[in-house]
Amino acid sequence: MATESFEDSTSEAVTRGLRVHVRARFDPLRSDPGRGQWFFLYTVTLTNESAEQVQLLTRHWIIEDAHGRIEEVKGDGVVGETPILAPGESHEYTSGCPLTTEFGSMRGSYGMVTTGGEPFDAEIAEFVLALPHSVH
Repeated sequence: MATESFEDSTSEAVTRGLRVHVRARFDPLRSDPGRGQWFFLYTVTLTNESAEQVQLLTRHWIIEDAHGRIEEVKGDGVVGETPILAPGESHEYTSGCPLTTEFGSMRGSYGMVTTGGEPFDAEIAEFVLALPHSVH
């Protein structure tokens, strides 16, 4: 694929057996550098490696641009869903993040709950949003 020539940034964290893998990439089709707009796509794969069923209820993103400006985004679910993952199951989704600088980073957490009703926060390790071949 032509889009595979763009460098991807990845991160991974495991909290209580929930693996959160993220792959981010620059989207030139939705970007307009002349207007100070850069758009990045990120694909998250959640894999339940624990022995208990879990459900994703909320998300909390911390987005930082190249000037150190931080934006926090909190909300219910991901892309309109609150997936339930049985042991061994995975859920994948893709979303996007606009920036007014050509690079930045994202990190955060998902608010999860076990079938027993025990809440926990699953870490989303920091990943870089950057143009291909840029210094970061």
